[in-house]
Parts: sequence; structure tokens; C-alpha cells
Amino acid sequence: MSNRQFKWQDRYEIGVEIIDREHKKLFSIMNKLLAYSDHESKGQWVCQEGIKYFKEHAMKHFAEEEVYMATIGYAGYETHRHLHDYFRKHTIPEIEAELSQTNYSQDSIQHFLGVCAGWLIAHTLTEDRAITGKAASKWDHLLPDDEQAAMKQLIIQLLDELFQLNARILSNSYNGERFGKGVYYRLVYTSSNKKIWENYFVFEEKLLVSTAGKLLGSSSDTLNVMMMNATRYIARQFMERIRAHFGDSGEFELKEENLLTYEAFQKLYNRQNPQCSLLFDTGEGYFAYGAIAAGRKGESGAAAIRAENATSEIKKYLNNSHKDCRKKILLVDDSSVIRQSITMLLDKDYEVTAAKSGFSAIRCMSLDRPDLVLLDYEMPVCDGAQVLEMIRAEEDLADTPVIFLSGTLNKEKLAKTAALNPSGYLLKSMKPEELKHSVDSFFRK
Repeated sequence: MSNRQFKWQDRYEIGVEIIDREHKKLFSIMNKLLAYSDHESKGQWVCQEGIKYFKEHAMKHFAEEEVYMATIGYAGYETHRHLHDYFRKHTIPEIEAELSQTNYSQDSIQHFLGVCAGWLIAHTLTEDRAITGKAASKWDHLLPDDEQAAMKQLIIQLLDELFQLNARILSNSYNGERFGKGVYYRLVYTSSNKKIWENYFVFEEKLLVSTAGKLLGSSSDTLNVMMMNATRYIARQFMERIRAHFGDSGEFELKEENLLTYEAFQKLYNRQNPQCSLLFDTGEGYFAYGAIAAGRKGESGAAAIRAENATSEIKKYLNNSHKDCRKKILLVDDSSVIRQSITMLLDKDYEVTAAKSGFSAIRCMSLDRPDLVLLDYEMPVCDGAQVLEMIRAEEDLADTPVIFLSGTLNKEKLAKTAALNPSGYLLKSMKPEELKHSVDSFFRK
């Protein structure tokens, strides 16, 4: 019997008996599935039936939770139900398809359990706690369901009309994650009564090269000023269509236009809850659109683009983006203190992205593959070994170097992870300069 398990913690309890009881039940089912998946002798049928039982139980729990929210008159009911809907109608079917395609392999079952555990924990700690006022929902300002659906369809239609791309929605709660080498474009609109409407377009660079470049007849495989100018005005056409489709935005006029670094984009994007936050896979690269109705305009630190400075600002932006050839490190740790301290230690010489859970790590890696992962071994629920199993199970990520970060090292831990081929182990108790030296040495080799 495997010693691995998803650990229930008191902080997951929200204080509503019917909800807490069902959350514990879902954890229990996942642990049984985890144990079954460790023994091939248990057979495909056992895991297949167990996953079916988990799904049925989760759907029943969602329905009961929705009844409870309606009974108490919870103001965030519609948004909360919308998140449930996306999980049951999109997330679950997608990973079920993977299970079927791989004939319920151990790796695909691990992936299924990791996704479900990550979603359940994040949802419990934010949206479920918001029911009792113990947390604030990040998505409580989203557009109503019908407007969200209309926005998705409009953007898919525009991507088809403008670029002949067959895009599909990946997420309706894009959280500002980095993907590939990106271009971060911002349009700020204001109204006569001082309302602010900020719009963010995120393009993977290879998407622009293959689409805007094609429209211009360019054979270049590098983003240039002409492609960037074409992109700017295509984005404005997006906004004109969005404004025409949603009449209440017609009173707004363009006030400011910026090209942002990823750091500036992330800071601005996460400071307020978005009304709309969509991530698409176009087949040529990723594309994201976000809209925020702000009380005041966020300061980006970037120059406002105007007719007289557009060429110089675009050249400067492209030069800076091309200069940043630093190696990319994904740091995965559930401690915000550790994430902040190691990021500060490394970000002068490396491009560091931080994730606080295994689920977030897999998502970040899928969007933007790192050159090295620094992975906390002692994370709750999904420990480092389980996360590395999921990484090795993903064909596109399988050979990514991973170094474990650990509070202690022992023979049992080393033996358990040896088959997963980690690139090394670092103690968190190391002096900062020793840890930095170890990372530098890894890349020198």
C-alpha cells in the first residue's frame, strides 16, 4: 500500500457541516483511487468505476452546495455556480477523454487526481470560504453567464474572421499566468463620468509572427515594428466590435495605450477582480483577453503610446524583450515567504515564475515551459514526488529538469524519487549564496 495520500487540513473547513462533510468525502474517494492506481493488479475496471463514483459524488455535492447558497440568499450564487459549471462541463470531460485515450494508465489517473485535488483545494480556500464571508471571491465581478458566453463566441468569431484561426476556449478564469514569449498590450478607456475600463490583450509572440506576419506578407520569423503596429490596430478593431456588441460600453473613449512588461501586466491585472478573463488556444499560440472596470486607472510605469512616439516605443519594447534571454525557472512552493525570498535571490539573473501548488505548476509549465523547476518536496495534498510524476507523465514536459527543495533529506526520500530522475536536491536551510551558487552551477553544466 502506498504511503502517499491527499491530506485533509483544518483550514479547508468553512464551518458549514453539509459542505465540509462532502469535501472530506471527496478527499477520501481520491485517496482510495490513489491507492488503487498504485497497484496494477487492481485493474482498469476498478479505477474506471472509482473515477465514475468520484465524478457522480462531485456533481451531487455541487448541486447540494448550490441549493445551500440559494437557501441563504448568497449574493455570489451565480458566479459560484458558473465556476461549478465550467468544472463539470469542461475540465472533467477533458481529463476523462485523456483517461479513455490512455486506457486508464497510472500516469493519466495521477493527472486526473492532481487536477481534481488542485481545483478542489483552490475552490475551497477561496470561493467556498467566501460563502461564509471568510474570504473574498476573485471572480465576483465577472459578467453574467449569458454575456460571458457571448464574449467567448465573439472573440472566437473575430479570431476566425481576422486570422482564419480555429480557436478554442481553455479557461474562463485566466489568472495572468505567463505563457511563452508574450506581448502584453493595454487599452484604457474613460467615460464622461470618470469611469475607467481597462482592456488587456496577451499574445504569444509566435502567434503574432504567424498571423500578423502572414497578413503583411512577411517571411520574418521575428516580431518587428510593422507586425506590432498591425497588431495594435487589430486589437482596436476587437474593441470596436466588443463595444458594438455590448452597448453599455459605447460611452467610453480611448484614453491610453501601453505595451507592458510581464511584471507590469501581472501587477496591474491582479490588483482588481476582472469582469472578463479568457484564455484561448488558437492552434498557432495562446491568446488571452481580460477586462476590468476600475475605480481608478492603474499606473503601469510604461510610456503612453501616441502617434508621435509609437515607432520609438515599439522599437524600445522589442529591443528589451529580445535582450531578455535569461534562463526560465519555475519555483513551486506553498510558502509565500519561501517563494518571495528565493525569487528575490534569483530574479536578477533568471526569469523566475512562482507557483504555490502542483496544479498551478503544471498549468504554468503547459503555458510556458521553464528551463528548470525548483520543486518543494513537502507540499500538502500533492507532495513534490506526486507533482514530478505528473510532469514526467506529460510528453511535452517529461524531460524538464527538476531540482527538489526540501527541509530535510533522508534515504527513504531519495529512494522514493530516484526513478523519477530529479536533477538534484537542495536544502532550504542552505545559505542564500550557496543556493544561488548551486543553481548557477546547474546551468553552467
